[in-house]
Amino acid sequence: MSESNSQSNTTHFGFETVKTEEKAGKVADVFHSVAAKYDLMNDLMSGGIHRLWKRLTIELSGVRAGHHVLDIAGGTGDLSAKFSRIVGEDGLVVLADINDSMLKVGRDKLLDSGVAGNIHFTQADAQYLPYPDNSFDCITIAFGLRNVTDKALAMRSMLRVLKPGGRLLVLEFSKPTSELLGKAYDFYSFKLLPKMGELVASDADSYRYLAESIRMHPDQESLKEMMQDAGFDNCSYHNMTGGIVALHRGFKA
Repeated sequence: MSESNSQSNTTHFGFETVKTEEKAGKVADVFHSVAAKYDLMNDLMSGGIHRLWKRLTIELSGVRAGHHVLDIAGGTGDLSAKFSRIVGEDGLVVLADINDSMLKVGRDKLLDSGVAGNIHFTQADAQYLPYPDNSFDCITIAFGLRNVTDKALAMRSMLRVLKPGGRLLVLEFSKPTSELLGKAYDFYSFKLLPKMGELVASDADSYRYLAESIRMHPDQESLKEMMQDAGFDNCSYHNMTGGIVALHRGFKA
């Protein structure tokens, strides 16, 4: 299952249909625009709850001292900073992001906080990861998969670079389990979020795209099936905040 349409060579950019080769550039423009205010907007948009979502991701990662971790779409480095402390001086964390603006913000933030000694920073495309086979004990991608043009291709790339027995964790916005919550979430996403983006980041359009991209992302069961189709075993997911966010996990045999 791929987001792209192989016959028409088109894909989704939010609710808009664009040529497949154009999506990456359009997504890049969004994140160039929001990078400087990304952390502030995350706190405002989620009321700080994103920190709890990421904490559960860390807890279910199984990461230990000495492990090698790949944090894809690692952005401003929230997960990488925590993994850095867990894996210690004998371990390695690779913070990878396709967007150089986000990568610079993350690198500066982690260097300033003094936790970047065992973190490597790489500009990389999740669909074509530039690492050898069987390199990582754990891979995480938090709030980044929905922006990938070909999700199935990216998952196969992640499976390739995982060590046997390693695990992938996908933290992403998903489908609310309650119809009432879904309606309230729609109102927030399409009415309040762009206004917030305009007031705080001077960019309503980028936050409108982010809301649209969430709605176009596969629901919980569909994403689980995509992981299984890519070759992951023992796939499961945990709903958080009423299904607004889901954490998917799968293992490499």
